[in-house]
Amino acid sequence: MTVRAVELPQLWMPYALRVNPCLPALHEESESWARGMGMLDDDPWSSAGRPAIWTRSRFHAMTVDQLTAWTLPDASFDALRLNHRFNIWALAWDDYFAAAFKQTGDLPAARAFTARLHAFLRPEPGARLPEPLNAVERGIADLQQHLFPPRLAHWRAEFNRALARYVDAGVEELANSQSGRIPHLIDYAPFRRESFAAYTAPYSVELATGARIPEQIRHTRTVRALLDAFMDFMGLANDIASYEREVHEEKDVNNLVLVVGTSLGISLHDAVPAALNLVNARLRDFEHIRQGELPPLVRRSGLGRDERAELETWLRGACGFLSGLHAWYTGAPRYAAGDGSFPE
Repeated sequence: MTVRAVELPQLWMPYALRVNPCLPALHEESESWARGMGMLDDDPWSSAGRPAIWTRSRFHAMTVDQLTAWTLPDASFDALRLNHRFNIWALAWDDYFAAAFKQTGDLPAARAFTARLHAFLRPEPGARLPEPLNAVERGIADLQQHLFPPRLAHWRAEFNRALARYVDAGVEELANSQSGRIPHLIDYAPFRRESFAAYTAPYSVELATGARIPEQIRHTRTVRALLDAFMDFMGLANDIASYEREVHEEKDVNNLVLVVGTSLGISLHDAVPAALNLVNARLRDFEHIRQGELPPLVRRSGLGRDERAELETWLRGACGFLSGLHAWYTGAPRYAAGDGSFPE
């Protein structure tokens, strides 16, 4: 098979990157929580028969502190630190799952691991959790005690449902890879919202801004479409950025580039720009709804001045979140391809 280089395409981003001023303070304590959970290779927990997830150097190379400060530029330090810990946990689950199950192909063990995680995702406050057996379980058990302060208590059930769908999607991805089943394009975008934990992102924006989407419009078709486009950009843009690592290193078949190529019956050379166009189209959808469809809805719904201001604050936070993700995808070592190209 011949090999050609396809120039890495550019992701469109209309929103300026803003950086949280608390980034230096976050960087100083970046590894403390990961170390306390046993995620690093020189931790006491990892030496007690619980293998670590990262070396210290690999952990810092991921620049999770930058991801958090870029996506939540308006957050207080306390909110930033809490979301930073959640970001660390999500990446820890991803890398642990890849090493323990994707590399070994052990689907029964992956199902058992995931079933145990469900026991930590309890929607009721004060629920008794199992004793953690590894760093991933220890991390989520700790987060359950802090993620839902009184002003975010309404998020407990929805957030934990999103995490349950996130870990379940990992098992489905593994099953797809083992069978060689590449998902169909029509099914893939909704599935990617689950496998990227995108349903937790509105929580992060609310945590950072203190603003909520007003209840009068939260469940309208327009807002649902806005949130779908918001979440689609996250996961689908990640597929563009992580193609090299996922497909060529992890032998994963759950990637938009492969999905587009297989579903449309086109070569990789043509699938790359086609996938990129889909990602950029979803961001254009988000921007069109934000600028063109939300204002008439707000007027028809009779939102008061305070509610309109709260919505604008949330939307500004959402735009900042997308801009920060884009910056991390295009600049973080975790997504850097060895030669900057897509091999064919």
